[in-house]
Amino acid sequence: MLRSLVVSVAVIAGMPAALAQDTYPAKPITMIVPFPPGGVADIVGRPLAAAMEKSLKQPVVVVNRTGAGGAVGMSVAAKSAPDGYTILMGLSSISIFPVSDRINGKTPAYETHDFAPIALVTADPTVLVVRADSPYRTLKDFIEGAKAQPGTINYSSSGVYGTLHVAMEIFANAANIKLFHVPYQGGGPAVTALLGGQVQALASGPAAAVGQIKAGKMRALAVWSDKRIPLMQDVPTFKESGLDAEFYIWSGVFAPAKTPAPIQQRLREAVRAAAQEADFRTTMERVSTPVAYLDAPEFQQYWERDAARLKIALEKIGKVGDK
Repeated sequence: MLRSLVVSVAVIAGMPAALAQDTYPAKPITMIVPFPPGGVADIVGRPLAAAMEKSLKQPVVVVNRTGAGGAVGMSVAAKSAPDGYTILMGLSSISIFPVSDRINGKTPAYETHDFAPIALVTADPTVLVVRADSPYRTLKDFIEGAKAQPGTINYSSSGVYGTLHVAMEIFANAANIKLFHVPYQGGGPAVTALLGGQVQALASGPAAAVGQIKAGKMRALAVWSDKRIPLMQDVPTFKESGLDAEFYIWSGVFAPAKTPAPIQQRLREAVRAAAQEADFRTTMERVSTPVAYLDAPEFQQYWERDAARLKIALEKIGKVGDK
C-alpha cells in the first residue's frame, strides 16, 4: 500500500513537467539576440523568428540584449529557465568568450556546455573592407601601410573578443602587422563607424557590407574563406596572398542545455520549417546571406570543429594589450 502511494505521488509530481512539454509552447517565446540591430544575428534572427511563429503558433519575440561583444546576452540566455521559452540567436563568438575569459584570468560568464544547439542557420566568411575613398586599394597596399606605420591603422569591431575583433587579429597575426582596435557595441555600430570615418577598416559579414560596396561607399580587399565567395568573385582570399587567415561568422539557434528533449525537438522542427520556407529564403537572399541549415546533430559537430579552431587562434592572440 505504502509503495503504491509513493509511486502515485511520484507520478503526480511528474505530471506538471510532462504536461508542460505536451502543451509547449503555450505562451510567447523570447529570442535573445545579443547584438544591436544591423548585425548578422539581428539580420537573421528577426525573419527567422517571424517564420518560426507559423509552426509554433505563438509569437517569437526578438529581444536585443547587448554588451561586451555579445557576451552579456549569451550569458543571460545560458542562465535562463530551461523551459523552451528563452532561446538564443548566437554567432560563432559563442565559442570565444569562455576561452578569452580564461586567457585573461577571469571566470567565464558561461560555458559552451550550458547550451544545447538547435540548428545552424547561416555561415558566411568575413570580408575585409575599407571606405571607398581609402588609400588602400588592395590587400598588399593595406599590409604595406600597416608595416610602415605599426599600430596606426585602426579598425572597428562588434566588441573586444567579438567575431569581428578575432577575425582581424587572426589576419594581423598571419600578416605580422599591428593594428589599432576600436571596439563598438555590435556589428551595426562598427559599420557606421567605418562609414562615418571614425575608423579605417572593418571585418564584416558579407550581408552587412554588400549593400555599401554596391553603393560605392566601401571597398572589399580580401575574404577570410578558403575560396572566393560567389557574392564577391573579384575579391581574393587571404590564402591567395599566402596568409593563413580563415574565419566564418555563422548564426545558429540555441536553448539552455537542460531544456527537455521533447521541447528541443519541437524547436528543431520549427527552425527546420522556417529555414525551408520560401519567404525566409527570399529575405536571406535579399540581404546576401545564403541559408546553410544544419539540424542539431550535424550542427553540434560543426560547432565543435569551429570552436577548436577558434581556441587555437585565441591562444595566439593572447591577452588584449599584451602585444
